[in-house]
Amino acid sequence: MANERKTIFLVDDNATNLTLGKEMLKAQYKVYPVLSAGVMFDLLDNIMPDMILLDIEMPEMDGYEALKKLKDNRLWADIPVIFLTVKVDEGSELHGLSLGAIDYVSKPFSAPLLLKRIENHLLIEQQKKALRNVNDHLEDIVKQRTAQVINLQNTILSAVADLVEFRDDVTGGHVSRSQAFLSILIDLVIEARVYVKDVAKWNMNYIVPSAQLHDVGKIAISDIILNKPGKLTPEEFEIMKTHAQIGAQFIKQIEGNGADDHDFLRHARLIAGGHHEKWDGSGYPMGLKGEDIPLEARIMAIADVYDALVSARPYKRPLSTDEAKTIIVDGRGTHFDPILVDLFVEASEKFAEVVRNYGAK
Repeated sequence: MANERKTIFLVDDNATNLTLGKEMLKAQYKVYPVLSAGVMFDLLDNIMPDMILLDIEMPEMDGYEALKKLKDNRLWADIPVIFLTVKVDEGSELHGLSLGAIDYVSKPFSAPLLLKRIENHLLIEQQKKALRNVNDHLEDIVKQRTAQVINLQNTILSAVADLVEFRDDVTGGHVSRSQAFLSILIDLVIEARVYVKDVAKWNMNYIVPSAQLHDVGKIAISDIILNKPGKLTPEEFEIMKTHAQIGAQFIKQIEGNGADDHDFLRHARLIAGGHHEKWDGSGYPMGLKGEDIPLEARIMAIADVYDALVSARPYKRPLSTDEAKTIIVDGRGTHFDPILVDLFVEASEKFAEVVRNYGAK
């Protein structure tokens, strides 16, 4: 309660000083007279004081040692400590303040002066505590608002991804499955400690969600081509291939409109623009080769192709997970990063489980 009396530990090895000190303070504070630092620490296990008035020259453990011990314990480190001592030299006072004491009062002291100093310091501590509470509250508000923004962002992105899938009605569920495959491979990359420098640049909060936009460029592809009930002609396939570059440009445009350096968009752009590149340089849209292809795009390439293989299309039956695994392995060193293919083989049963759980069209 606001009007409850504050608790003060008065620590001094002189019983007379304890008696006098308690008489001075008891009208305003709940005072615990303590004969040694050791007894003080025993009390601290059960009672948390609002302030400690601490003598310096005491046997067994002096005030300086006691203050160090207080500051080393996170439970006690914030208790304000005022030194009460006959040591009046500048060096002793400076040493006490440097250890973390908030004040240094010389004996014998004036009762009104000591009371005023205690009152002022307790008021300061109360204000500091109130400020910390305000800051904590503001931090909670910021976290809450940030979470709301992220949720809104994810909702919008999911809607965009759903729009792409709605137009491309032969690939239902592709986004959610490919994200699951991507997540499995990323976990293995981290666990195996490969490509450590590349992974260190990733923002793990955004990389998997950003994959939702890997096919966003398909929005610009004609429905006639996108939903053609058969295999594409070479000319149509060339048009379809443009979706990778269009997607990357679309995301880059968002970055250029004031959202630059956002990790989510950076990952999304690299995945959208690079997941059709091939390890041997024969992919599109840029013909990148080997490790010139961004790592997140190389991982997405496996996830994307695997899902296409196990999914039905008007021009093909869905392959079994074993057949899809064989094709991915056959693409080792040509289509896909060899190291990532080896990790895929380790995780192939997890990929198959995703197919069973999510289903594939």
